[in-house]
Formats: sequence, structure tokens, C-alpha cells
Amino acid sequence: MNNELNVIILAAGQGTRMKSDLPKVLHLLGDKPLLEHVILTAGQLGADAIHVVYGHGGETVKKSLAHMDVNWIEQEQQLGTGHAVDQAMPAITGNKPVLILYGDVPLISQHTLAHLLSEVDDNTMALLTAAMNDPTGYGRIIRDVSGNVTGIVEQKDAKPEQKTIKEINTGILAVKSDLLRRWLNMLENNNAQGEFYLTDIIAIAAKEGIAIKTAKPAALSEIEGVNNKIHLAELERVYQRQQADALMIEGVTFKDPARFDLRGDLRTGKDVVIDVNVVIEGKVSLGDRVYIAPNCVIKDAQIGSDVTIHPNTIVEKSRIGDGCELGPFARLRPETQLNNHVKIGNFVEIKKSTVDDHSKVNHLSYVGDTTMGKRVNVGAGTITCNYDGAFKHQTVIKDDVFIGSDTQLVAPVEVGEGATIGAGSTVTHDAPAGQLTLSRAMQKTRKGWKRPQKNK
Repeated sequence: MNNELNVIILAAGQGTRMKSDLPKVLHLLGDKPLLEHVILTAGQLGADAIHVVYGHGGETVKKSLAHMDVNWIEQEQQLGTGHAVDQAMPAITGNKPVLILYGDVPLISQHTLAHLLSEVDDNTMALLTAAMNDPTGYGRIIRDVSGNVTGIVEQKDAKPEQKTIKEINTGILAVKSDLLRRWLNMLENNNAQGEFYLTDIIAIAAKEGIAIKTAKPAALSEIEGVNNKIHLAELERVYQRQQADALMIEGVTFKDPARFDLRGDLRTGKDVVIDVNVVIEGKVSLGDRVYIAPNCVIKDAQIGSDVTIHPNTIVEKSRIGDGCELGPFARLRPETQLNNHVKIGNFVEIKKSTVDDHSKVNHLSYVGDTTMGKRVNVGAGTITCNYDGAFKHQTVIKDDVFIGSDTQLVAPVEVGEGATIGAGSTVTHDAPAGQLTLSRAMQKTRKGWKRPQKNK
């Protein structure tokens, strides 16, 4: 941990252009709030303290990110960025480096910020700038004939020749706290908005002879903020491609990395292949040689090696052993555990059940609250009737059981080892091991019966 660094994240903006009741910094990127991305990056720098200045929707922001280790500071009046930073200064003691970040700029990287911070000392501040082909709307970096930064001019105040400048201010800067504190006290709000602008400290620093070093991000997406839903969608695709690229470097094969979404944390083994439109949520691990076909959703799951997941399959909070085959159109609900070489076929739903090695549930079946043994074969249309309207009950199916199609197992019930259940049975009592159990009404044929017909 850097016992000196303090990070101030400005997150008080209302975000009216988002057209939403949700505070802007809580809109999701990769299933995490924008502000959480910034906090996590600040944490990677080893900051001693992270101060979040909030305003609009403050209580909602704090509640949503209560799990984050930050110091929450309220900006009761929206009096500009300089005023916002000043709210956090009482929490910073001594002369420490301070890094200013923004809660709606989620893709800033640890590498870029570490480089920026390396330029800071008692007589030097560091400013993150970027060169843009179209800098419209951004503050321009003003330099003297020697190339030294002398100030920042906002778009609305820029002269025609200044508007041709391509280098823009990102707003991200780093400086020692003693300098920052003094400069904040010197800010004035004699402008049309009546606000205290943080950018005004650049001109103050230049007049005092403080060296203003600059650094640039590796990609412009690092400094792009979210102002509306279009920006959010654009950054989502950038973020998802970054994650796909990182996984490909680790050896994952994507059929099309542009059609992949990771909304959590994914760990993979060797020779993993992921087809299009796969969504990974929460914490997921994949063993070696896993193949995931198109349109699958995997959430909070541990999947072993040599597993094939066919199209349109959903796996949630489940553990899958080696050599299993799932789908297509299968659904594994929470607390499902499949051991090794299990087959779960099309339109099969498994919930809160354990299925042991080499067992098969191939077609159109529901298995819930069940313990199933080894080498069990479950016929099409079989269901475990586990809910009586008030309570859930357990079904136990021992090893080497064969269950015929269209069977209902009414829990609580146990099917003994090696038992066979005849097709079309409703089993309400335990079925003994090694024997055939069935329940069917007697079949009847009525001779001479004619199908009803409409009068012509």
C-alpha cells in the first residue's frame, strides 16, 4: 500500500442527460457501477485513502457501494469541481500526493495513473492530457513557446486560434496536498456559472513557477466520460473487447470476440473455446478443453475439464464435473452439482440436486431436490414432484436405476439400487432395489366406437 497517496473521486454530478432516476455513477458497465470501476482502479494503485465526493442521489450511491472501502464526503451545494475537491481536503493531513479522478470515467487504467503519479514531487504537478482529432467541447491545453503548460482555456472561452489546439484537458491530475490546498483557497467564482473551477489551478501553478508535467493515456477510451446512454453503450463494447483480448492472451479461443460479454470474473484452463453471444456473470471457472456453444449464460459456476455446453443453455450457481455434456436448451439452477461424465439433455431443468457419475437425463425432464446415484438413466418427460404447496421434499435415486419415460416421482420417495420404473408411472412409495415398479390404469379398447362428427 502507498501510505502517502490520497485519491479524490468526484461523483456528485446529476447526470441529467442520462434521462434516468438512477444517479449517473451507478449506471452499469460490465455489470458494475461506473463509480465502482474507478474505485477499484484507485485501489490497484495502493492508495492510503480513497475519498468519494458525492451529491446527487448520495444516499443511493452510498448504499449501493457500501461494500467499498472509501471515505464518503457530501457536497451539499454544487459549486463546481474546485469546490468539490475542497470538500475532501480536511480529510487529508500532511503533505501527500493527491490524485483527482472522476466517477463517470470508468476505463482509466492503473498503468496510466501510475505513470502520471511518477511525475509528482514538491515542486511539480502532473496533468493527464490527450490529443484528439476533434477536440470540440474540451478545454484546450495552453503552452508557451518553450512548450511549458501555462493554463487551460475552456471551449466557450477559447479564441479562434485556440480552438485549433488538439491537446485537451482530461481533468485528471496529481499534485501534493499542500500546493493543492493553497491553490483551492485562491480560486474565484467570477464566471457566468458562479462556480469554482479546478482547472483554474493550472494557471496559478504556472504563475508560481511550479513545473506542470503532462502524461497521455494509452487509449482515448481511458479518458472518455459517460454523459448519456450512447456513451455508456460505446464504452461497454470497449470494455468487453478489452476483457476478450485479455482472455485471448491467456489462450481462450473466441469465434467472435465482439460478441462476448463478461460481467464478472472468469478463470480459464487451456484450449477453451467460446462461441458467439455467450454471457459470463459473477465468478466462473472453466477447466481445460471446455466448449461453450452460442447463446449460453453461465453465472457463478465451476465447470471442470472436457465439458461441452450446447446452445442456449443456462448454468447458475452450479458445479459441473469433468466430461459432462449439457443442453441444448438445458437449465441448471442454483445448488446443482453434476459429478463426472453426466449428460443433461435438451429442455431439461435441474435444481438443487446432485447427479453422480455417468448418469443421464436426456429429454424434457425436471429434477429438483434430488440425490441421484451413478449410471442412472432418466427417460423423457420424467419429473420429481418435490413441492406440496408448502414444503420441499427429497427424492433419492440410487445407482443403476432405469426410469421409464413420463414418470412422476412424488417426494419424499426413494428408488432402490438397480430398480426399474415402468414408463408412465406415478411413484408415491419407495421402489425396492432390483425390481420393476409401475403404476398404470388398465388399458381398454371399445369396439365399434365412432369419433363424433359435425352435421353437414
